[in-house]
Amino acid sequence: MKIDLTKPEAFEELKAVQALMLVMDPELGINIVDMGLIYHLDLTDPSCIVVTMTLSSAYCPMGDSIVQGVENTLQQQFPNKAIVINLVWEPIWTPDRISEEGKILLDRG
Repeated sequence: MKIDLTKPEAFEELKAVQALMLVMDPELGINIVDMGLIYHLDLTDPSCIVVTMTLSSAYCPMGDSIVQGVENTLQQQFPNKAIVINLVWEPIWTPDRISEEGKILLDRG
């Protein structure tokens, strides 16, 4: 996930990404950022964080748990902001979205 360090909200976006790296996909055992499930973070509104994300499939049995993990983790890091999660299915998630670090972590498992 790339962060434009020239944006005024870059520091908070980096903090949000680091927090989201604590949320694990329980089936694969890697974090959801390296899994490629986070498509976009919008922190331009100082009162909220908008997360655009997907799951590995619409039938992911751990989907509710992952989404709740995103909300809880961000709420802990940013207690004064509302957390809005947009769960999308386009573009469809594929294993190609797994980061190089994620692929290394999966090979170790």
